[in-house]
Amino acid sequence: MNIRFDDTKKDLPQEALHCLFMAAGWSDGSETPEMIEYFNKPFINSTLVVSAWVGDDLVGTVRVLSDKVFRSVIYDLLVLPEYQNMGIGRELVKRCIGHYPNSEWLVQTTDKISGYYEKLGFEINNNTFLTIPCKWF
Repeated sequence: MNIRFDDTKKDLPQEALHCLFMAAGWSDGSETPEMIEYFNKPFINSTLVVSAWVGDDLVGTVRVLSDKVFRSVIYDLLVLPEYQNMGIGRELVKRCIGHYPNSEWLVQTTDKISGYYEKLGFEINNNTFLTIPCKWF
């Protein structure tokens, strides 16, 4: 299988992104047309986006917000279920870290998948993050 990784394109196709979020279980398909219209805006406005492609099909992606020196945060690491366990997610994260190798890397995750990030070198810490919820979810 020929998987192509791209770290130059942030304007990923909205429908392909939406399908990726649904396939990963992060969306139930109830998004409004307005939400779908803006589905790729977080990616466009991110510091870095790395995507994985098989032919013209988007099979995985990750986005990063970073100051490029001190702190970088991973968001939305997604791989289509049929392409999981092939090293795509690991490669997406590796390519992100390669862009800003001296930065502190953060990721917000759940107990269910925190072990995945630990295998990639992330460590659990006791920092408390305070949030104001997003209006979209």
